Amino acid sequence: MLNKYPLWKYLLILAVLAVGFIYSAPNLYPDDPAVQISGASSALQITQADVDKASKALSDAGIAVKAGSVSAKSGLVRLVKKEDQLPAKDIVRRALGDDYVVALNLAQTTPNWLRSIAAHPMKLGLDLSGGVHFLLEVDMDKAVEARLNVYESEIKSALRKEHLRYRSLPMQDSGIQLGFTDSDSLDRAKALLAKDYRDFIVTESTRNDMQVLRLVMSTAKLAEIREYSIKQNLTTVRNRVNELGVSEPLVQRQGANRIVVELPGVQDTAEAKRILGKTANLEFRLAAEPDALKSATETFDFREPRRPPATLERSVIITGDQVTDASASFDENGRPQVNIRLDGHGGELMNRATRNNVGRSMAVVFIEQKPITRYTKQVVDGVEQDVAVQAFKEDKKIISLATIQSALGNQFRITGLNGPGESSELALLLRAGGLAAPMYFAEERTIGPSLGADNIAKGIDASLWGMIFVSLFIIVIYRFFGLVATVALAFNMVMLVALMSILGATLTLPGIAGIVLTMGMAVDANVLIFSRIREELAAGMSVQRAIHEGFGRAFTAILDANLTSLLVGGILYAMGTGPVKGFAVTMSLGILTSMFTAILVTRAMVNLIFGGRDFKKLWI
Repeated sequence: MLNKYPLWKYLLILAVLAVGFIYSAPNLYPDDPAVQISGASSALQITQADVDKASKALSDAGIAVKAGSVSAKSGLVRLVKKEDQLPAKDIVRRALGDDYVVALNLAQTTPNWLRSIAAHPMKLGLDLSGGVHFLLEVDMDKAVEARLNVYESEIKSALRKEHLRYRSLPMQDSGIQLGFTDSDSLDRAKALLAKDYRDFIVTESTRNDMQVLRLVMSTAKLAEIREYSIKQNLTTVRNRVNELGVSEPLVQRQGANRIVVELPGVQDTAEAKRILGKTANLEFRLAAEPDALKSATETFDFREPRRPPATLERSVIITGDQVTDASASFDENGRPQVNIRLDGHGGELMNRATRNNVGRSMAVVFIEQKPITRYTKQVVDGVEQDVAVQAFKEDKKIISLATIQSALGNQFRITGLNGPGESSELALLLRAGGLAAPMYFAEERTIGPSLGADNIAKGIDASLWGMIFVSLFIIVIYRFFGLVATVALAFNMVMLVALMSILGATLTLPGIAGIVLTMGMAVDANVLIFSRIREELAAGMSVQRAIHEGFGRAFTAILDANLTSLLVGGILYAMGTGPVKGFAVTMSLGILTSMFTAILVTRAMVNLIFGGRDFKKLWI
C-alpha cells in the first residue's frame, strides 16, 4: 500500500525523537556560580569535612552558600550570587591552606536522573558564555638559575675530562665560580672555556691563596634564555590544556613573561589550575657508594615517610626533559606505574650509566615547585588589607630506588607512586613537556561573554525571528503541508541541540549562524518535496501517487545537495580555526539532522495523516 510505513519504522523515529528531547533537556537548566576545591597533589582526596570547613568560612564572612558537595576528585561549594565568587575563592584558599587548589567554576544544575544517563548541556564558547581567565607569570630568575646549573655541571665535566683540578665555589650574583691553586690550570681552563662557552663573560680574581674564574652570562644570552622560557612554557601549557580535553580554549602570550589562559563554559577548573602551573620533573641518579666524598653526594627523603633517607650522587644521569612519551598503567601486582620512553640521546645516556653499574641502585627523584601563599599587610586605597603574595618552595623527594638488574635502554618504567591518580598526572606532565621555569597565577577571574549580553541576545532573537518567518512563509505557501514542515523543523532544532550536547561540541556565535543556515536547508528539502507533489498533482496524478512520487523523486536532489554541503563543512573543519570550526560543526551536524527530520519525520507525519485514505484534494 502506498504511503504506509511499517510499525517498526514509526517506533524507531519515535525512539530517536525521544532520545533527542531527553539529551537536549539539560540545556534548560542554568548554571550556579561555584568555588571548586581539589588537592594540590592528586594523592590528596577531598572529603565532606573540607567542604564543610570551606562553607563555614564563607558563611562567617557573610557570603551566602547554596550547597556543598563532594565528587570523586574534588569538592564544590555552590554560591547564590556570581559576584561573590572572587572574594569566596580568597576566603576558602586562606581557610584550607596551600595543600589545596581553589578555583572558580560554574556548576551544573542538571537533575541527577539526566546526569545518570550522561545527559549534559552543550558547551558554550567564550563569546557566548564567558568562562575562567588565568594570567600566569613565568619566574624568569628561576629559568636563568636552572640554565646556570646545567652549564655549571657541563663545565665541571669538561674540566674533569681535561684532568684540570678545580675547587667548586658557590654561585654569586648569577655567576659560576671556579677556584684554581695554580696559574697554569687557570690559563688552560680559561682557554677551554673561551673556545666552548662563548656566551659567558670570563673574569679573574684572587681570593686568599686561590685564583678564581668567574663566568657571567652575556646580556644577549640572558635575553635568549628568557625568550626560550616563555615560548617553552607557552607550548607546554597548550599541550597540557589539550591533554585535559578542554574545548575551544584560548592560550596566548602577554608581554615579556606572562601567559593568558581562558577556559570557556563549565570546565574542571580546579584540575586545570593544578595541572597548568605545576612544575614537575624527574632526575635519575645513582645511589652513592659508601666511600664517596660528601661533596659529591646529596641526601634526599622518600615520599613514603616510613622509609629512611637515601644518599645519592650529585651527578644526574638524565632528567625528564629527555622523555618523549609517558603512559600510566599497572604492574603485574596491580600497583600503578608510568611507562617511559626516552629520546635517542637520553636512551644512550641511560644505557651507558646502567651498563657500567649493574648491581647498584638507581633512584628516581621527583622535583616539584610547590606554590606557597603568604599574606602581608598592605595599604590599598587608604585601607589596610591582607594581600596574598605567592612564592615557590622546591621539593625533591625519591619516589623509587631499585637495583639495576641489567642495562636499560630508551624504554623502562617507574614505580613507587601514590596511587593511579598520581601516575596519570605524572604521565600527563611528562608527555606534555616540562616547564622551563615555574609559573604562578598572577590573576584569576570569571569573564563574561566576550561579545556582550546585548549582542548575544540579538543573535538569539535573530535565530528565533528567522525560524518564525521561515515557518510563516512555508505555511502560507504550502498550507497544511507547511505546518507539517514547521513541526519537523522544530524537531530538527531539538535533534541538533541534543547531538551537540552528546558529542560535547562547543557552540559559538558563528555556530548560531550555522544553526540558522540549517533551518533554511531543512526547509529547502521540504520545499523540493512539496513542489514535486504539486507538479505531480497538476499532471493529473492521484493524491496517494503524487505524495509517493514527490518524496521518492525529490530524494536524489536533496541527497546530492546535502552531500556537497557536508563536504564543504568537512573542509572548513579540517582547515579552519576557532570560530570557523564552530560554524562547520553546527552546519555539518545540522545537515545530518535535517536529512532525518525533513525526509523521515515529515514522511512519517504525512503517512499517518494521508496514508491509506481516499483524498481527492490536498491542501498544498
